[in-house]
Amino acid sequence: MSKALVVIPTYNEIENIERLLRNVFSLQRKFEVLVVDDNSPDLTHLKVKELQEEFTEDLHLLIRKGKSGLGTAYIEGFKWALARKYEYIFEMDADFSHNPNDLIRLYNACDKQAFDVAIGSRYVKGVNVVNWPMSRVMLSWLASKYVRFITQMPIFDTTAGFVCYRRKVLETINLDKIQFVGYAFQIEMKFKAYLSQFKIIEVPVIFTDRTKGESKMSGGIIKEAVFGVLSMKFKSLFNRYEI
Repeated sequence: MSKALVVIPTYNEIENIERLLRNVFSLQRKFEVLVVDDNSPDLTHLKVKELQEEFTEDLHLLIRKGKSGLGTAYIEGFKWALARKYEYIFEMDADFSHNPNDLIRLYNACDKQAFDVAIGSRYVKGVNVVNWPMSRVMLSWLASKYVRFITQMPIFDTTAGFVCYRRKVLETINLDKIQFVGYAFQIEMKFKAYLSQFKIIEVPVIFTDRTKGESKMSGGIIKEAVFGVLSMKFKSLFNRYEI
């Protein structure tokens, strides 16, 4: 059994999932993968089941009844990992926006440098984004600046979804008290780790927008992030925020 598990939520990722999994399993360091599929209409889960015959010990699959949000997918994946003996648990997108090769760098930041949370950061050294229109780059960058200003977290890429957590971080955070299901989930997890005084590092990565499949971004997700941050910070000031 590997010490490291990569949790990958999927919804209609049939065009990406096989190539991504083969990339992860070809790395020099061993990683296991848990795919959390929201019963994708394109039958992503059937492709994963097919690949399980080849990667019998390293590829795992959870199939949910329907599309229930990114945050809940990760929480189910985290709980699955905590029920087993993984020491390092990763978040990673299925669309190749996160380079599988960077898994090793995030792993080393926690394992060799003794950080508790390692964030694959687009903004810690300038803006490292490929294939995004300028309007979206500015929206994402300003969102991270806004979150950093409101929460006072010393993190440049507060909305990043490429993260390695030490087991003890996910054991400390009450996963049943996570409020948000969209991309605000990423902010909330970092905020709770920050309030718990875990050691956090940003590892610079290059983020490449998907070339296959469709983006899951929506106006509702952005609204949740904007107002959710204010709510989190307000509650934390009056000790009403549960970690």
